[in-house]
Amino acid sequence: MIRIIRGYMIDITGIIIIALALFLFSFGSSIKDTFVIPPSLLNLNTIFLSILIEALPFVLIGVLIAGVIQIFVTEEHIQRWIPKNKVMAVIMSCIVGALFPACECGIVPIVRRLIIKGVPIHAAMGFMLTGPLINPIVIASTYMAFGNDFKIAGLRMGLGFLVAIMVAFAVSWIFKGNQFKASNISVSTHNHSKNQSLSKRFWSMLTHSIDEFFDMGKYLVMGAFLAAFVQTYFSAKSLLEAGNGPVSSLFVMMGLAYVLSLCSEADAFIGASFSSIFPVSSILGFLIFGPMIDLKNTLLMLSVFRFKFVMVLLALVVSMVFITLMLLQSFL
Repeated sequence: MIRIIRGYMIDITGIIIIALALFLFSFGSSIKDTFVIPPSLLNLNTIFLSILIEALPFVLIGVLIAGVIQIFVTEEHIQRWIPKNKVMAVIMSCIVGALFPACECGIVPIVRRLIIKGVPIHAAMGFMLTGPLINPIVIASTYMAFGNDFKIAGLRMGLGFLVAIMVAFAVSWIFKGNQFKASNISVSTHNHSKNQSLSKRFWSMLTHSIDEFFDMGKYLVMGAFLAAFVQTYFSAKSLLEAGNGPVSSLFVMMGLAYVLSLCSEADAFIGASFSSIFPVSSILGFLIFGPMIDLKNTLLMLSVFRFKFVMVLLALVVSMVFITLMLLQSFL
């Protein structure tokens, strides 16, 4: 009962936030002469809507893929495709993720559906971490952002793949089971009969996609609002001033990537703007850490997975990215 009430409260809160944002966006300039509206509130509203507009197409793509997996991919398919060997399962999931053009905004519903279908948690995490980071679209945008120089794009791809594998192995040692919240354990794994017509199966796919979208969308709204709030009321300039050494600059750039919650297809152009201020290792920290886990992505994961699992995963990604880049700093 409490879980149902909490779900309704989140739904209502999301609707109110979107309604207020659209109202301020539409009528903010006309009512600010009548009512005193702080400029920071209008700035927060603009950032919130820009994050939401940027993320929604990728969430839609993600839930459509999740719908396809639910209806057209069976547990038998998963059992044939995923190697029994844990090492091979992690490596294969990271390779598939590297070839799969997914954004961190839409990867969570896909991963949830894969786990429901029988993909082990460690393999799912390998896919989730590499999908938004190493796919061809991201590598191409990174190559272009850094003046058609493949060095940064190649390092982002290689080191990101290494970090994803290490995190996936760590997850396999620490956690067993799917790590879903109680509200997600009972999600249906029913497959529609293969004897059904293609039109009925297609309609079922759309139905699942719509359900998934509204399930994920409310957490996306909350995550986008939190990211916009932090960007508005926490000075990025003070963060940048704190990054005056190799260790602090790496932490600053990783923190900036987490807070800004940029889409992985466009973050390279922001990262390139800091290349004259920070060393290569810090720029790579921004480019590798952000697509793996950011603020809005964390909230999406918290809607699906247990709190402890998400916090441990966040700690693993932070430590693996930091240690890897610090060890290789002299070679970069």
